[in-house]
Amino acid sequence: MHTIIPLGELDHSHVALAGGKAANLGELARISGIAVPPGFCVTTAAFTAHVVSAPAIAAAVDELARGTQGRAEVDAALCARIRSLIDEVPILDELSGAIAQCVAEAGEGAAWAVRSSANAEDMPAASFAGQHDSYLDLRGPAAVLAALRSCWASLFTDRAVAYRQRNGIDHRATRMAVIVQRMVPAEVSGVLFTADPVTGDRTVVAIEACAGTGEALAAGTVVPESVTLKDGRVAARTGGERPLLDDEQARTLAALGRTIQAHFGGPQDVEWCLAGGRFQIVQSRPITTLFPVPRRDDGQRHIYLSVGHQQMMTDAMKPLGLSFWQLLAARPMFEAGSRLFVDITAQLASPASRTALLRMLSRDPLIASAVQTLLERGFIATLPETGAGAGAAVPAPSAAAPADAPDPAIVHDLIRESEEALAQTRQGLAGKSGTALFDFVAGDMAALKRQLTDPASTRALMTGIEALWWLDDRLTAWLGEPGVAGILSQSVEHNITSQMGLDLLNVADAIRPHPAVVAFLRRRDDGVPLAELVHVEGGAAALAALDGYLCKYGMRCAGEIDVTRPRWRERPATLVPVILDYVDRFEPGEAARRFQAGLARARAAERDVLARLRARPDGAATAAQAGAAIGRLRAFIGYREYPKYAWMCRIDLHKQALRAEAEGLVRAGVIDRLDDIDFLRFDELREVVRTGQADRGVIAARRAGFAAHERLVPPRVLTSDGECLFGALERPGLPADALAGVAVSAGVVEGRARVVTDIATADLAPGDILVTAYTDPSWTPLFLAVAGLVTEAGGQMSHGAVVAREYGLPAIVAVRDATRLIQDGQRIRVDGTHGVVTLLAAAPPTH
Repeated sequence: MHTIIPLGELDHSHVALAGGKAANLGELARISGIAVPPGFCVTTAAFTAHVVSAPAIAAAVDELARGTQGRAEVDAALCARIRSLIDEVPILDELSGAIAQCVAEAGEGAAWAVRSSANAEDMPAASFAGQHDSYLDLRGPAAVLAALRSCWASLFTDRAVAYRQRNGIDHRATRMAVIVQRMVPAEVSGVLFTADPVTGDRTVVAIEACAGTGEALAAGTVVPESVTLKDGRVAARTGGERPLLDDEQARTLAALGRTIQAHFGGPQDVEWCLAGGRFQIVQSRPITTLFPVPRRDDGQRHIYLSVGHQQMMTDAMKPLGLSFWQLLAARPMFEAGSRLFVDITAQLASPASRTALLRMLSRDPLIASAVQTLLERGFIATLPETGAGAGAAVPAPSAAAPADAPDPAIVHDLIRESEEALAQTRQGLAGKSGTALFDFVAGDMAALKRQLTDPASTRALMTGIEALWWLDDRLTAWLGEPGVAGILSQSVEHNITSQMGLDLLNVADAIRPHPAVVAFLRRRDDGVPLAELVHVEGGAAALAALDGYLCKYGMRCAGEIDVTRPRWRERPATLVPVILDYVDRFEPGEAARRFQAGLARARAAERDVLARLRARPDGAATAAQAGAAIGRLRAFIGYREYPKYAWMCRIDLHKQALRAEAEGLVRAGVIDRLDDIDFLRFDELREVVRTGQADRGVIAARRAGFAAHERLVPPRVLTSDGECLFGALERPGLPADALAGVAVSAGVVEGRARVVTDIATADLAPGDILVTAYTDPSWTPLFLAVAGLVTEAGGQMSHGAVVAREYGLPAIVAVRDATRLIQDGQRIRVDGTHGVVTLLAAAPPTH
């Protein structure tokens, strides 16, 4: 049994035996020019022999694993009992004798550091930094043995258990090795990050240093000296008059960090010490909190724009969903952190296309701010006007009222053509399987791409958007009143997303007359399918209404642009809380009343606007321009929501066909679970179906990688250097209790903030204000049940903004960190006219 191994004999192949930290130290010791203090590792085999093999401990750990599966809470009492049992475990003579011999060989006065090295520690997806205990400056074998036992026990501290639960790591599968390493009589110690841990910039090295061995730095009881280097040069420094590290030493240390990073293949968090003028490395772990960078091998600088922020879905996406997106994309899309980005470098490098792009981005000020920051720094070079690679110009909002708007009848034609294409897809998929199915889906995705980029469709869509922008700009300038254009766009035709909410009100009308149905829905739990309604009085009518709704909208869901997300037709119970809220809150016929009220507001606003414009000196001309723009707005703005609806309808048919293939793969034992296919790209899945073989290791690795990426916060703008930019809204003079955002739907409302992350768990009362990260179309039924809306992502033409205006709901988007800065239950004021959220009172205490 390999219970002790010298650190110098370890490498990454020994992770299971020595743990991540010890394996990394062994790797470090093999790098030319890197000095590592000598020592040895007490392996996981010793942990197994002493801890895992103890029946009482094994039973307690099994109880912990079963009791906390899928939960965030920690059973503190059980953890304490496990630690107590480990403290009582006798150390076998073989192990204690080997440790005593190693300690004696170093000499009587040698000091030792004893540190944990769990098998799941210092991994790319989970570093476990600070989760387990370390013991320093120990002398003699008795002290080392006592620290060994304490390190084993630290595997079950509350913080370590909580960390594993958050990262989905089984308590029973974790093993603890322990590093016993010579203490260095350090004059200076500290940490080094080979990328900026805050911004993610990979061209930056950040160093923190303190005098002595560094315990105070780890404990956070001293303010360290900080040195920042960019591109190998000292760029910033904080600390006393006499620096602990001079510039040359800082450059030397930074170079060591770059060497270590090159060896491990990614940014590193390095612990170091300086003794006798020589740097020694005592630990290196991956920095797991950095947002990844798209893989490019051209050596050029690039600026990437987040697709998720434009699509109102900033969550991580699984590989199958990413590949579906890329099949439809009109331009290349690059992956990073399980999200998609487009490269806008060429457009920004050309003065002509830069102007057009910045004008387009100005409708999302946070994105525009982030891009402008990079331009002001000179992050990329500007090409001459005629330079190669200038890139295609982006259509810009029209500066004047367009005179060549298409015939409004085109909207009816486009919707009809889309419905016909959907029927053809449904017919074409019937009976297809195997590679023939994949060939059809690939061809149909190409056809859908042509439909989504059809110039006639784009022209109709942009006509409504440009009319809104034109009216918003002109009416604000002419009348001094922002937000009027939003009122003018209420209750328009063809807005499939706002109609979705009104149609759900009609479902509530169908359910309300049946008390037994309402009672069933209130008391049902997730284990009872809605189909059981058939046995309830009035249940057949309720099911018919719900089925009709799902027939039209069942392809929608939160995060719907990811084809792997479960649709409403798969989980219809998602809609039950909203339906019950409608049943309780509204009277029959609310949908028609809502639509008519919005129409009345829009017509009244139109009359008012035109009358006020006619009273101006140039009134006849400006009123005529505005009247024509209002006509275009009301004829075309509803179509803004239709292309995405058609897209979701189409890919849901593809999803259903691929799920049927997945069922066959599970039956044949090719894959283990239906959702295994979500972690394969479209072409990879086609190959699995063709060959009947799947790489389970790839699927497992991607599943783990996705879980790690889910925790990352995607930036609005990302650079090839790894810098993450989120943008900032400049609002001079804004009070400390106010948050700035983009005003997208006029009006002012005060109410209780409800911070909601899942539509299925929304607990709303009349007058509540919905606060969430983003709202795609699936969220819009909630808009009928709230008084206001605040989101972290979005712009003037995002889906949530369009529907908020349609419903007359005061709304603000692009409020950075809204879900963190606004407390659930806090009273707030939303000024959707000027884009300001005011925090009025703290949330009441919970009991």
